[in-house]
Amino acid sequence: MNSQQPFRFSTGVIGYPIAFVLVIWIVYWIELRFGYRLNDFGVYPRTLSGLKGIIFSPFIHGSLEHLYHNSTPLLLLSMGLFYFYRPLAWNVILYGILLSGLCTWIIGSSAYHIGASGLIYVLMSFTLFKGIFSKHFRLIALSFVVIFLYGSMLWYVFPVKENMSWEGHLSGLFVGLVFAIIFRADIPKPPKYAWEASNYDETEDPFLQQFDAEGNFIELDTEKEPTADSAKAFHYTYKEKDV
Repeated sequence: MNSQQPFRFSTGVIGYPIAFVLVIWIVYWIELRFGYRLNDFGVYPRTLSGLKGIIFSPFIHGSLEHLYHNSTPLLLLSMGLFYFYRPLAWNVILYGILLSGLCTWIIGSSAYHIGASGLIYVLMSFTLFKGIFSKHFRLIALSFVVIFLYGSMLWYVFPVKENMSWEGHLSGLFVGLVFAIIFRADIPKPPKYAWEASNYDETEDPFLQQFDAEGNFIELDTEKEPTADSAKAFHYTYKEKDV
């Protein structure tokens, strides 16, 4: 991120996430329209042929419900990634697909693992932990939003539901955490004001010159340097309310 113009909006913030989601919907439409079943292109653990699923599995979904439930978090999390971590976005997505798929291939059960869930967990985990590690107020706020929206996803890294690739979820969570640790982001520093500088001299501050030693406002003659004759002091008083 640019420290001078942090979190700058660009067309890619919306364009790339929409394009990715559109692709997985087109793939599912092709399956329905032409009667193809692409499940064999999923990750099949510990087999040579199953390695191809590392690349193809995020684009394949078993049902319309599966596709629908993956589309919304994929869209929102990837938009947040491109907005807040634009220089890292493609690295997180591309390496996230490869490494989460590889981990699933290593630890997964003997079945075809398909869907973009692994990538979703990479995005969720990276956004959550990177915001906490950064100690930047906006990124921490983003982490809280992720927890609020998708905190329940953490349950699904355990085998709590039949026929669900919890191994893919766990792999994505782990890869996202690793990325949050090793990927360095140019986190914008909060702006510093003049009075925070080490060489700050309060006697030269034009704002403070409008007040006297007792904190009373002084109306200054702007056409010449202030003097005892040209400065008028205003003393503010108040009257207690009669009981």
